[in-house]
Amino acid sequence: MNQNRTYEKKSGRSRTERSVWVARYGMLIALAFLFSYLEGMFPIYLGVPGVKLGLANLVTVVGLYTVGIPGTVAVNLVRIVLVGFTFGNMFSMLYSMAGAALSLFFMAFCKKNGWFTQVGVSIIGGIGHNIGQLLVASYVVQTAGVFAYFPVLLIAGTIAGAVIGLLGGMVVSRIGKFVTKI
Repeated sequence: MNQNRTYEKKSGRSRTERSVWVARYGMLIALAFLFSYLEGMFPIYLGVPGVKLGLANLVTVVGLYTVGIPGTVAVNLVRIVLVGFTFGNMFSMLYSMAGAALSLFFMAFCKKNGWFTQVGVSIIGGIGHNIGQLLVASYVVQTAGVFAYFPVLLIAGTIAGAVIGLLGGMVVSRIGKFVTKI
């Protein structure tokens, strides 16, 4: 009991507040995991490997505007590891990690500077994700030839980012009054 009071004094959060945050992160991780699973069940092939809507990025956009950057990083990291071990392999985790890291960096930077709306931030994230994965692919296959896919992935990332950004904006506007924004 005394240990809880010490933590509450240090963190400034009560046990109830911590429980709310744990529940919020758990919900975001579960949604991201579910969206990744659903997207894997219904692959879209447009002639270029790696083109997909990126439903799990909806959770990233919502997370950026509800739990902040550190929380969104944690949610993404847990999701990538869970999905990688459940449905993928080490290479899929490597590609996902690179795409998510670059995407989240670009999104956080643009959000922090107020350069774009949620749709613009999401589009930047979609493009950043594709660039991150292309960088890993060029390293793995030891050729820059994979960047020939970039124009198609740029278009796909822009379209997917816009769709996810619109959906994310709608979600954040509806839950915003119930969630303390960071």
